[in-house]
Amino acid sequence: MRILFLCLGNICRSPAAEGVFRDMAREAGLAVVTDSAGTGGWHVGEPPYGPMQAAARACGYDLSDLRARQLQAADFTRFDLILAMDRQNLADARALAPRSGGAELRLFLPEDLAAGEVPDPYYTRDFDGVLHLIEAGSRHVIERLQARG
Repeated sequence: MRILFLCLGNICRSPAAEGVFRDMAREAGLAVVTDSAGTGGWHVGEPPYGPMQAAARACGYDLSDLRARQLQAADFTRFDLILAMDRQNLADARALAPRSGGAELRLFLPEDLAAGEVPDPYYTRDFDGVLHLIEAGSRHVIERLQARG
């Protein structure tokens, strides 16, 4: 299984989701390949935002090896699943997706958790709250993957 986590700039939510999910998936014994990207290219090549890294580090997650990149057309065939952090990211990805085939596109969070959207902590400044949502979302994705077999 190859999973891409998607947000706007790829410096807060999606790299945090990638880092948290890869650790949780490894602990669960799942063989997955993870990556993250942004719909925008403003931060390409940059590490995750400092306050996001600090919040993740405080919870035991290391994001320091990640670098921002922008969503590319090839991602729709390289990945099995693209998980967007909010509805606008999902809509932007769908606008770029090929008409046939390719990755399954959906929201990262289930609808019953934060209305399905991870708020952008770059603006809200709630890095800890976002990290807790990402942990819950990661557990949900892992459970769905385990149920698939």
